Amino acid sequence: MAANAKLTTLIEPVVGSMGYEFVGVEFISQGRHSVLRVYIDKPNGIDIDDCSTVSRQLSGLLDVEDPISGEYHLEVSSPGLDRPLFTLAHFEKFIGHECIIRMKVPVDGQRKFSGVIKSLLDGSIELATKEKGVLLRYENIDKANLVPEY
Repeated sequence: MAANAKLTTLIEPVVGSMGYEFVGVEFISQGRHSVLRVYIDKPNGIDIDDCSTVSRQLSGLLDVEDPISGEYHLEVSSPGLDRPLFTLAHFEKFIGHECIIRMKVPVDGQRKFSGVIKSLLDGSIELATKEKGVLLRYENIDKANLVPEY
């Protein structure tokens, strides 16, 4: 998580200065097949030209700053229908929407939760699952995504 925070600090201002919303960053370490994925958005959505423009700008920045040792592939993407939720602000923005959350540590013996985001309470996300309501500490969330609405 510290590596993602460092990458966010480096990348977010550049994406913002280009007129895009910086949604978040994921680094998936897999040796020579590692991936740095940057999610961007704008009010009318993202197209391939937006991704290419941001990718070119970030490639130059990452070459100069060199925040990741070793080889990796840079991907710039829209958040998609199953939008990842990276911050408490993202959870707040999507109150009332269904999401899937994977925890770093089990909560009541369970690591994966699916339900509707009800509220935020002191650094926790209140999730209404089919069985019951549950409070999940934000710092213990490994990954969270919206469930697409069709």
